[in-house]
Amino acid sequence: MNKVDVIIIGAGAAGLMTAISAGKRSRKVLVLDHSNKVGKKILMSGGGRCNFTNYDIQPENYISHNSHFCKSALSRYTQWDFIALVEKHGIAYHEKTLGQLFCDNKSKDILNILLDECEQVKATVRDHCSIEKIIKVEQGFKVKTNQGNYQCQSLVIATGGLSIPKMGATGFGYEIAKQFGIDVLPTQAALVPFTLNDKMKADFVELSGTSVDAIVTCNNQSFRENILFTHRGLSGPAILQISSYWNQGDDVTINLLPDCDVMKLLNNNPKKQLNTVLNDCFSKKLAQTLCHLWFKEFTNKALIEISKENKEKITQQLTNWQFKPNGTEGYRTAEVTRGGINTDAVSSKTFESHKVKGLYFIGEVLDVTAHLGGYNFQWAWSSGYAAGQFV
Repeated sequence: MNKVDVIIIGAGAAGLMTAISAGKRSRKVLVLDHSNKVGKKILMSGGGRCNFTNYDIQPENYISHNSHFCKSALSRYTQWDFIALVEKHGIAYHEKTLGQLFCDNKSKDILNILLDECEQVKATVRDHCSIEKIIKVEQGFKVKTNQGNYQCQSLVIATGGLSIPKMGATGFGYEIAKQFGIDVLPTQAALVPFTLNDKMKADFVELSGTSVDAIVTCNNQSFRENILFTHRGLSGPAILQISSYWNQGDDVTINLLPDCDVMKLLNNNPKKQLNTVLNDCFSKKLAQTLCHLWFKEFTNKALIEISKENKEKITQQLTNWQFKPNGTEGYRTAEVTRGGINTDAVSSKTFESHKVKGLYFIGEVLDVTAHLGGYNFQWAWSSGYAAGQFV
């Protein structure tokens, strides 16, 4: 039986940060991951450039049934702390939009920082390691794996959620929680594209690849960024953001002209045809599609010929387009998982289970889901650092 102080299951962002934090306290740390390569989600994130944090981190960027849970960790290890780590390693980065920070080069730069820091504190990281059994003992835990048996005082579950199974995501962390009688809240795909019913898909098929700036609203939440028409439905940053607040059966509202007083536009161009005006507002392809689908009877009419009532209907359709998504693309393409281990079962200071001494849960496996834009990585850094101070 190989003995260590801390075993961390999961060598992703949160797990590696915990290893660094604990290792700096001279704890003997072992990180185990079942995949053939550690940090896969780091490597594929941000289009291969890793949106590693955001200049503006606020608790309001996080979704949980307990909105206060994230505050403690986020205040103890901030975006500025991680930025300092990036700068310490000489990694070039830039702000893209809305405070989002990306590597100038590749996501591998961030993974290398974490692995270098783990090496400095003598934390051992092992891949291809499957967990076969976890047993609670008086002095901690026994962990049986395909690479041998280990014993530790503290066991950290950093296994992430269910999103992107091809990257190795599983529900293993939830299974461990259930093994020890810890409450797991229902999960669903979040930051995920919407699918449309067959009729709507056919209506918009020609728009695949077209994007437009819009405000998307659902359940009293709104986001303004691009939406993207795809061959399956709707994607783009604004759609991904709102998907975290959407439940099956809910309507979604889209304002396609957020900066435009559409009624004024229609009244100020009496001699122009509607299709001409919309061509000035959208790409030609989008304008033609909207005219064909929504305004066929008005398309070739001069705006002076269209009644006030019909102009109001046109305005309403363009600024308050309501539709019911068929569903989402699910965990296959979801960036994160909503729901998970109930935060009421875990200390917001130490991340230790209230029920099982020495058992810790961090990162995405918890019921803490963030907005798009580097916030989920910051949660990994913050929760990992905080837990590492106590394991």
